[in-house]
Amino acid sequence: MIIPGKTEVAEALERVTPYVHKTPVLSSGLLNDISGVDLFFKCDNFQRAGSFKIRGASNAILQLSETQRSNGVVTHSSGNFAQALSLAAKSLGVKAYIVMPNTAPEVKKAAVRSYGGEVIESEPTLEAREQLAQSIQEKYKATFIHPSDDTNVILGQGTAAMELLAEKPDLDYIMTPVGGGGLIAGTALAAHYYGSNCKTIGGEPLEVDDAYRSLISGKIESNITTNTIADGLKTQLGIYNFPIIQQHVEAIIRVTEDEIKQAMRLVYERMKIIIEPSSAVPFAALLSDKKRFKGKKVGIIVSGGNVDLGKLPF
Repeated sequence: MIIPGKTEVAEALERVTPYVHKTPVLSSGLLNDISGVDLFFKCDNFQRAGSFKIRGASNAILQLSETQRSNGVVTHSSGNFAQALSLAAKSLGVKAYIVMPNTAPEVKKAAVRSYGGEVIESEPTLEAREQLAQSIQEKYKATFIHPSDDTNVILGQGTAAMELLAEKPDLDYIMTPVGGGGLIAGTALAAHYYGSNCKTIGGEPLEVDDAYRSLISGKIESNITTNTIADGLKTQLGIYNFPIIQQHVEAIIRVTEDEIKQAMRLVYERMKIIIEPSSAVPFAALLSDKKRFKGKKVGIIVSGGNVDLGKLPF
């Protein structure tokens, strides 16, 4: 695979800027004191559809031809990408078919419909979701857009880090959560090409540490269990993002469920913002390895704020 170049990263930012929010960068003196680090939180919990994923969805749709757009797009997702692709497609006048497991919460299905996506329910296995998405592709000639393992999606996700670096060009590190790998891969490209010796580090739940193990083994690993509160991080890496991660990600730090919950609570209490559990993972990783980051300037991509307020873990 050819890793995208500097120009492609910059073009993605220019392409998606009219369609996404330029989200704020927030800091907290108290969290700086607790961590021993100058922290800068890039708050994509305030992004359209509530997460960073509309960046990649928008970039992918914008790269389609007029004929492809007229035939619509399809994906399979039960989470933030389902909502993001629906809203991005609606903004661009494109039909979106969203394959969701029939076990997905009704609130998530309703959110997709409210953004203009057509929900098609499948059995709750990856094989069933993929087969149904394939049949929709064939029936409508729709273009399949993978939530994380698509070069245009990866480049779009990297635009959050591009905006962060434009505001804070002297960062030593940028940290992201690691799930399917799209966000950390895009971030790593942005940091490599546009940072000043800025390194990218991922945070990953110990319960779903496939990316950590993949970096060690040199091949894409999978998880036997996915027992984590960070529900957005249960997927595994793909063939397009893994080579980027291998080449440009400094390390992946694993964290326990308790560490995720404690980091999430700190953000709620001290920053007064709503974040989903997955967003707390990189901050938890930093807190678990303070010695590595002591005295450094660290950006954290707050990936989203789509959380069930009735099920907060504290």
